Amino acid sequence: MRRILLFVATNLAIMVTLSVVFSLLGIGGYIQPGGGLNYTALMVFSLVWGMGGAFISLQISRWMAKRAMGVQLIDGRTGREELDWVYRTVEQLAQKARLPMPEVGVYDSPEVNAFATGPSKRRSLVAVSTGLLRGMRREEVEGVLAHEVAHIQNGDMVTLTLIQGVVNAFVIFFARIIANVIRNMVDERNAAMVGFVATIVFDILLGILGAMVVAWFSRAREFRADAGAAALSSRDNMIGALQRLLQKQELVDDSQPAMATMKINGGRGRWMAFFSTHPPLEARIAALQARR
Repeated sequence: MRRILLFVATNLAIMVTLSVVFSLLGIGGYIQPGGGLNYTALMVFSLVWGMGGAFISLQISRWMAKRAMGVQLIDGRTGREELDWVYRTVEQLAQKARLPMPEVGVYDSPEVNAFATGPSKRRSLVAVSTGLLRGMRREEVEGVLAHEVAHIQNGDMVTLTLIQGVVNAFVIFFARIIANVIRNMVDERNAAMVGFVATIVFDILLGILGAMVVAWFSRAREFRADAGAAALSSRDNMIGALQRLLQKQELVDDSQPAMATMKINGGRGRWMAFFSTHPPLEARIAALQARR
């Protein structure tokens, strides 16, 4: 319930922020008298809502992840040998990747997983679950940490946000164009209601197609992060980590789809392949084994 309330409150805050932006920019309605569309106003509307929402989410991603997942930050001086080793390992990997030191944290969960997030390379976070620390050998944990550092090195959070924002803008733009065509085809007395319903329907339908594009990119970036981890740590460590994840597949918490793209493993069997944020672990292992 705490996570649900946090999600709702965050989205309400984004909506209020974007509404204020609209007021400051003086952007009015995009439907003209007579049922036509002001395409310039609609384009601005779509870009502000699509890109604005995505970038606000990116800016608060680190804060949101800490609170949603209950991440406890560590600084290498906890006195707990295992946690201090995690911090030192991330520090060494970040130095090798020529990155500023990210925040490092741990969250209490039986799932065997880890994630990286943050709005930039200078303001990033790497977090691991207690289940991963219990369920993997150190060289395998190092492979996982290298994978997350590689995500930061590749700028994946920003790139994914750009793609999500563009997709959102296209969905908003074309859904309203199609809805307006349908609106103008019906009796004027029902036009407003038909237009409203059509907008919702096409937001959903086009949003599903857009989600497939975003998921495709997310899968592609996992292969790149695996390759980056092999360079930062070793190929054997990364393959070992993926093989261990394959054995622990049932211990993946996929109850929060919004967090799925940030994690090293996205679960199995819940989403259709085209909507999966992660490739099959078998394919990732095969790709690494094929690399020289």
